[in-house]
Amino acid sequence: MTAKAIIFDVDGTLADTEDAHRIAFNKAFAENHFDWNWDVALYEKLLKVTGGKERIKYFIETCLPGFSKPADYEGFIKNLHLVKTGHYTAMLREGLIPMRPGIKQLIEDARQAGIALAIATTTSAENVATLLRQGLGADSESWFAATGCGDVIPHKKPAPDIYRWVLERLHLDAADRIALEDSENGLRSSMAAGIKTFVVTNSYTRNHDFTGAAAVFDDLSDIEYFYRAAELPLPKRQVSV
Repeated sequence: MTAKAIIFDVDGTLADTEDAHRIAFNKAFAENHFDWNWDVALYEKLLKVTGGKERIKYFIETCLPGFSKPADYEGFIKNLHLVKTGHYTAMLREGLIPMRPGIKQLIEDARQAGIALAIATTTSAENVATLLRQGLGADSESWFAATGCGDVIPHKKPAPDIYRWVLERLHLDAADRIALEDSENGLRSSMAAGIKTFVVTNSYTRNHDFTGAAAVFDDLSDIEYFYRAAELPLPKRQVSV
């Protein structure tokens, strides 16, 4: 059955964002006078926890046993994450975070073919909006029929909540949609919602367990190959990156 909608994850899927997130976290820590540093090896482990605020909490609770939590711990986490988001969106606006190969072409072709677009992510709405405007154009947010972000659901990936939230707003059967993810948690989330899922790996996720994925790609540089694998009736044109 030909897909009537494509649901995209964002971080690591639409764009090479993960290392930018890591750098932004470190800038936020430094700005708040903490000597915490998330290097690549540590961040790869922390990425098993979805959600920025949740990731900070996990780091504190597992790596900083002597940390004295402030009275308003939730407020402290929220503020630290807001500072991080400011640094991250600044990097986006400066053009430092590129869209992944093939993504623009896929989105353009899907729109021309009348295939609905949607987003299911654990990142914040501000991050998503800035990335879309920077990477796809000022009006690109309107191209997506449903945008599920951040804290709209209580349980983040690998729970299926965000995908179910998006499915309810697309008014299509799960069988009519495909998802594009980059991580094991994302794959588990979309599969639990009954969605056929394709994976594009990145440097942080290439060693994840993608059992159950419809197919796994390094990226979408060969966009025509992806169209054949996903059985999408989209134009076979040279990909623009």
